[in-house]
Amino acid sequence: MIEKAVEEIRDFAEKTGLAEKRILVLFSGGKDSSLVLYLLKKAELNVSALTFFHRWSWRETLSWAMKFTKSLGVEHYLVDITEGLLREAVGRKGPVCIHCKRAMLWNAKWFALNNGFEVLAKGDNANDKIIGALLDQCEGDIRLCGIPKIGIPFFRPLIKYTAEEVEALAEEAGIKPYRMYEHARRRQWREGCPLQYIDKEETITPELMDLAYRVNYEVSRIARKRRVRISVRVPSFTIMAWNPDEETLREVSEVVRRFKGDPHAPAGKT
Repeated sequence: MIEKAVEEIRDFAEKTGLAEKRILVLFSGGKDSSLVLYLLKKAELNVSALTFFHRWSWRETLSWAMKFTKSLGVEHYLVDITEGLLREAVGRKGPVCIHCKRAMLWNAKWFALNNGFEVLAKGDNANDKIIGALLDQCEGDIRLCGIPKIGIPFFRPLIKYTAEEVEALAEEAGIKPYRMYEHARRRQWREGCPLQYIDKEETITPELMDLAYRVNYEVSRIARKRRVRISVRVPSFTIMAWNPDEETLREVSEVVRRFKGDPHAPAGKT
């Protein structure tokens, strides 16, 4: 299956001219973007990785991402978007992800243009809700599409693969991203960062961002130990979990009670 996917990418690159272009993969360290990087490298394309991080990013996943790109022999750029995220998000209502994606998109555009990259690549698959307004504007194969006002094309090599097919490809390639055991938004692994757990109706503040990080980092230690996916929304302190046992819920509830009593309580050390 991997060889077929690589061959499809190689053929597509030859037909579209991608084989002669410098491609920058927006690389989060998750399964989809890791698979994209792996496939493009195997297809012998001129590919590099760009990872955005901020003050509240999981350091464990960033460390794994750096090791992964090193193993592939891929050039890897790290860009801190803390200040841009604060400008976009503070004073507005959630979800934070909308504001963060805006900051990342424009940073990606200018980073690519200023560093000689001609194409941006993403890990979107067929289950992602992007086949619609954005891709309706594509004039050809939706795997390669320009976005208005961005001025640089996006390559989505996985857009015709379902999440299940991506999972199978990643498993065949031996890609096993570091897991924080977040609850995330779907049963498929959909981790990101703790800021997504700020309650949507809340006005975003740096204090809430700090709280979301501290609470969820503490909870992730329990979740990783017990192999149960759990996250906590703030400031409502709503516990979200996939099939937890009573002991796990009791331990997480103790963490929640501690932070309710002292929102500035420090996260424990691993």
